Amino acid sequence: MFTGIIEVIGTVSALENHKGNLDLWVSSPISSQLKIDQSVSHNGVCLTVIELREGEHRVTAIGETLSKTTIGQLKVGDAVNLERCMPADGRFDGHIVQGHVDQTGECTSMKDENGSWLFEFRYKPSAQNIVVDKGSICINGISLTAFDAVDNRFKVAIIPYTFANTNIQSVKPGSLVNLEFDIIGKYVARLLKL
Repeated sequence: MFTGIIEVIGTVSALENHKGNLDLWVSSPISSQLKIDQSVSHNGVCLTVIELREGEHRVTAIGETLSKTTIGQLKVGDAVNLERCMPADGRFDGHIVQGHVDQTGECTSMKDENGSWLFEFRYKPSAQNIVVDKGSICINGISLTAFDAVDNRFKVAIIPYTFANTNIQSVKPGSLVNLEFDIIGKYVARLLKL
């Protein structure tokens, strides 16, 4: 389980295709602290560390992951938001994030508000994916608060710290992002059959 508070930005250092799977080598300040079989969120996608080398770690994304996330679109040199699992005695600074991306969304606008940034996103309607005003949404692994949520659109405001310390700075209109909707909202929607 994660909280959506990004620890560091990693960099894709190599990509390797293996029988429909994609192996990613990522270099980061935390790679040397990781262990084999550890779960790490990569742009909001929970992936298992399978190999380590100096300052880098390798993870594998299978076909299901590639079909529902933006992981398959990564290129060498791309920035990746990284977060290790929350320790049992840790604080919930964000919200409950599973690392199970529900679908991708598209940035429809980005506006510099002279000290913050306003982003709008849209996503394909789904019976189980809902966003509510002042509710939580996870974008590329970042825990954010949604507002102006109407139909399949919502906005988020980004503070300077988040803009500088995550890869949201590279998101522009037309960019695809990984979306994980609030787990509580998903359970409520399913119970009510929305």
